Amino acid sequence: MTELNKGVFPSFQQNLVQWYKEHKRELPWRLSQDPYRVWVSEIMLQQTRVDTVIPYYERFMREFPSMEDLAEAEEDRLLKVWEGLGYYSRVRNLQSAVREVVEEYASQVPRTRKQVESLKGVGPYTAGAILSIAYDLPEPAVDGNVMRVLSRVFCIEADIAKPKTRKIHEEILYELIDKQDPSSFNQGLMELGALICTPTSPGCLLCPVREQCQAYEMGRQGDLPIKSKKKKAKVVKLNAFVLTTSDGRFVIEKRPNTGLLAGLWQLPMTQIDAEESHSLANSYVVESDIVKQSFQVRHVFSHLIWEIDLYAAKVSTNEIPETAKFVERKDLEGYAFPVSQQKLLTYCLEEELL
Repeated sequence: MTELNKGVFPSFQQNLVQWYKEHKRELPWRLSQDPYRVWVSEIMLQQTRVDTVIPYYERFMREFPSMEDLAEAEEDRLLKVWEGLGYYSRVRNLQSAVREVVEEYASQVPRTRKQVESLKGVGPYTAGAILSIAYDLPEPAVDGNVMRVLSRVFCIEADIAKPKTRKIHEEILYELIDKQDPSSFNQGLMELGALICTPTSPGCLLCPVREQCQAYEMGRQGDLPIKSKKKKAKVVKLNAFVLTTSDGRFVIEKRPNTGLLAGLWQLPMTQIDAEESHSLANSYVVESDIVKQSFQVRHVFSHLIWEIDLYAAKVSTNEIPETAKFVERKDLEGYAFPVSQQKLLTYCLEEELL
């Protein structure tokens, strides 16, 4: 990393904040500095595109307009509102943390980094975002967008995939942040990274801090930031089963309360290996041939890939696991299913398997 040119700090602050105020997107969570609303939006925006988040945020705030509403919500209802947004541990952690704020802080989101970071699911970035956006406190909020901008502006060659690099950027921001308007400054950095200083083909000619950017001056904006590659995702092959009864019902199962997609509902599924093509793990009394369907779902998580084949069969109502239940088509809206299962169910409905 080249030595920081702190002489550009004032012009960087001014240009960034002015650009943000003139060009910021009109987003629903920017209509209020209410810390609860800021908090919800930041949790939703983790690893999720803005356009995807908007309808979920609006629905979530209609369902749970206050922290008390969220704290008292039943888990099934909570997961249904979050259905399709993914990374379900986010909303479970959010509810746990909100309950703590309601009970321990009289429904007032804390104003210190130590207290905010102690809340479940709140890391350094989310804490900085809440404190700066909601409370106008000069706290850094370092995410991938912010590290990309700073890496280019100050030619920081540290690998942004490593935790220690985040510390480097936080230390810079404690000096660089606009103490008069930290909310606009931090949101401006995020906005700049999202709209202009993009991972590939950055729009340097439109950038408000182009004159302060060392990478642009040196023609190195395409080389930065440095980021090591992730490990290749593991592929897991699964079989899903649409199991119907003679009276028109079908089986859904609830996933375990811990682990991936905890507590969500699904068609019965089994993981397969080279020795088994389809197995119901002796959980159901099958009354017909098990027929493979010409449909597969491929779902990518951050660390693994599911490839799900679909089978159909008739089953008896005499025996069923405790985690399963028989439902009718009209009941589906009452249960929260992950995206991969929604795709399977949509196919089953279209092909009249249900």
